[in-house]
Amino acid sequence: MKNTIPPHDPLAEQAVLGALLMDKDAIPVAIQYLRGDDFYSHANGKIYDVILQLYDKDVEADILSVTGALRQNGKLEETGGPGYVASLTNVVPSSANIEYYAQTVQSYSLKRSLIRVSNEAIAKSFDESQESRIILEEAQQKLFELSDNRKTFTYKSAQEIVKQTVDVIERFYSLKKNITGIPSGFEDLDKLTAGFQNAELIIIGARPSMGKTALALTMAGHIAIDKGISTGFFTLEMSDIALMLRLFSSEARVNANAIKTGFLNKTDYDKLFETASRIYEAPLYIVDMPNMKLLDLRAQSRRLRAQQNVQILFIDYLTLITSENFRLPRHEQIAEISRSLKSLARELNIPIVALSQLTREAEKDKPNLANIRDSGAIEQDADVIMFLHGKRESDRTQTEKDADVEEGIERDLIVAKQRNGPVGTVNLRLQSKYAKFVSLAKNTDTN
Repeated sequence: MKNTIPPHDPLAEQAVLGALLMDKDAIPVAIQYLRGDDFYSHANGKIYDVILQLYDKDVEADILSVTGALRQNGKLEETGGPGYVASLTNVVPSSANIEYYAQTVQSYSLKRSLIRVSNEAIAKSFDESQESRIILEEAQQKLFELSDNRKTFTYKSAQEIVKQTVDVIERFYSLKKNITGIPSGFEDLDKLTAGFQNAELIIIGARPSMGKTALALTMAGHIAIDKGISTGFFTLEMSDIALMLRLFSSEARVNANAIKTGFLNKTDYDKLFETASRIYEAPLYIVDMPNMKLLDLRAQSRRLRAQQNVQILFIDYLTLITSENFRLPRHEQIAEISRSLKSLARELNIPIVALSQLTREAEKDKPNLANIRDSGAIEQDADVIMFLHGKRESDRTQTEKDADVEEGIERDLIVAKQRNGPVGTVNLRLQSKYAKFVSLAKNTDTN
């Protein structure tokens, strides 16, 4: 392999540059597919970069302007001189096939990248100090990066979008359902949101011990077990067994502490085994990975979508995800994670529900958007933001605490932002002994 010339097509590279020099309208087409480092020839890559720089400055890229820019940058000679630049327009008769030429150059660039990633994996595999699992994870990450970087974007006419939109309206009209998305299991919440909608990022924020995980697990259990909808749950804080124990308690309505200590009566014991069969049949997929990196989460999400056709993802919780750019300030890392999750929701076309911590200021009064911890980017990226709010332990009377043992703790689920719908408050009750949320018989206050 050392003496093998990497795959490339010099004529296709020259054809791309020649087409761009002949027709400025070809440049937006090429930009969809190519960057300067996609060219095998260093000279061709430099010329392409200069053409894009001129285009960005609204200067027409022709032989004279490109040659002048290369000369000004001190790169004219290393790119072949004026003669080579002038010869590029002789390679193609017109710019009509620019998309084909660009795709050809991109294809060869991708092959070279695959060879590079493979060679790196081979070299590390021969290194006894390298762990095989780490080698595999790094290779997967780089392959997914290649896939991400090769997405092409274009425009659609109003006619195309109108046809698709009419299809959606007709589907809604024929169904005549208040809930057009995935039902949360809480009627009042679903009235506000019409269910969790595809491509949306939903944030549930709360202070510690408010029941974020219990709420997410109650929703996930309803979606997967009761509705049979394929559901993914990323648990970054507790183990998959600990999470499943909570789910058993919630679904069977058996005291969680009794399960942990083993002091179960025959009725509860039978209820747990009946619940086990229901959960066993449910399309629920749990990912247990502490210190999960953002790329790992994206990779696993794509696998769940492709292999198990998951329709919704839960992440417990957002601020425990590790950014690849660990040298960045934490708020910038969270901003990167937030943008990535929103992008992932759109890419997979499913709702992503992520839990988030709130700042201490949220304890003083009802939480608001300014209380989201670490980054204001979450507020911008999220389509729906909900806050779980209730009295702090120190603020509750002994009578309230005694009542909570049987009835549960009242919590407000405040829909503080909804990009495509109303906001309001949903009244819930946390049955802490089961780690389960239930609705209260109160009206939703909307505006």
